Amino acid sequence: MQSVYEAAGGEAGLRRLAQAWHERVMADEIVSHAFSRGYHPQHTERLAAYWAEALGGPAVYSQRYGDETSVVRMHSGNGRHEEMDRRAIDCFDDALDAVGLTAEPLRQVLHDYFAHTTTTTMARYHESADAVPEGLTIPRWSWNGPQQS
Repeated sequence: MQSVYEAAGGEAGLRRLAQAWHERVMADEIVSHAFSRGYHPQHTERLAAYWAEALGGPAVYSQRYGDETSVVRMHSGNGRHEEMDRRAIDCFDDALDAVGLTAEPLRQVLHDYFAHTTTTTMARYHESADAVPEGLTIPRWSWNGPQQS
């Protein structure tokens, strides 16, 4: 069976999705606040590599950029931000449409992955980045949702 990564167009497809999402969040008055102190110049490339690894693609993110601990720490210690999360998910859904990832069940699987990651994984340590444990690995997601390690 084809992986979610492959169905989404592999590396190129996820780069297009990451670029479309990034453009939308930067234009959103609430979500763009998360980037107000700047962001890595290769943010889109890194984001696409992270999504690729999580969705069944190669482990490029882990090999080049860091582990899940480093990703979660970047998103931690900023307090609760449910409205920002909701709007980031809306931007993701708009990006799916923009890049043509609209066929079901792929669209729903990608939406579910992003929504789960945004509201659960990245929001778990809202009080302090220091609370994020060492050695976390990027969680995998398949057609059936989160995979057990």
